[in-house]
Amino acid sequence: MNEAMQATEPSVGKVAFLFPGQGTQQVAMGRDLAEASPAARQVFEEVDEALHCNMSKLIFEGPEPELLKTSNAQPAILAVSIAALRALWEKQGDKFPIPDFVAGHSLGEFSALVAAGALDLADAAKLVRARGNAMQQASETVPGGMAAILGLDELTVEEVCQETGAQIANINAPDQIIIAGDRLAMAQAIDLLTARGAKRAIALQVAGAFHSKHMGLAAAAFTEALNATPLHTPKVPVIANVVAWPLNSANEVRYALQKQLVSCVQWHRSVQYMNTAGVAKAYEFGPGRVLSNLMKRATPNVRTFNVSDVSSLQATLG
Repeated sequence: MNEAMQATEPSVGKVAFLFPGQGTQQVAMGRDLAEASPAARQVFEEVDEALHCNMSKLIFEGPEPELLKTSNAQPAILAVSIAALRALWEKQGDKFPIPDFVAGHSLGEFSALVAAGALDLADAAKLVRARGNAMQQASETVPGGMAAILGLDELTVEEVCQETGAQIANINAPDQIIIAGDRLAMAQAIDLLTARGAKRAIALQVAGAFHSKHMGLAAAAFTEALNATPLHTPKVPVIANVVAWPLNSANEVRYALQKQLVSCVQWHRSVQYMNTAGVAKAYEFGPGRVLSNLMKRATPNVRTFNVSDVSSLQATLG
């Protein structure tokens, strides 16, 4: 975050910046932003330099199977998210919306930390590349999967997880819960949840059982990279996935990131916290509108905006 973007008291309501996680990637995302905005273009150049590869070419041109790999998708989404943020800042200058909170879903937490000044962009790119590699390797060592459970409450889902060995990995909304586990646990859990009234149980196209105990190997490898990475005191509060509560120090950030890979993403509770704290506007930066849509469902009183390409940037500018 630029020094001018430190939190101040907004005139009407509070503002949150949101950043999406893995699964939102697609070939050509962010390309028109890079063509239209020098600030966005610089982000892609910084990420390319940090990773010593032409990540921007992969993002803009594919091939899609390479972009979908966890080790590539994570720095790619980070780059597009920060490019969208800086493109809006470049256009608005002194009128740039000042965030009172930032939050990101899983991978998106790293984009949020960059926005909050707790993590430098180049360090973030290297860190999420290491995270993606660790997650991929752990998934190959301990095969597993994830599924979205729609239409059941958290208590029922937790009961089934206790019975089968699966785990709740994400709570995106009261009736949209993601579970993770090994293949046998997932099969048993999906059968039981369907029998107990789930409207749908959708297997997710992911490499493994993210945000569960099966990511223990990944967490250990990632922690080595994290411990070698400088972290700074956030300039605005970062709502952490693990606790759905603001992080206000570098030590708190480091602890939360260490726990994130093996812990549930408490997204709905994070949204509730921001709503209770008085957030009136939420800006989602990056590909897709997943977080904007979840915010609308949970807190209809909050105005949402999305910046993912030139057209949405112009719409946000009004």
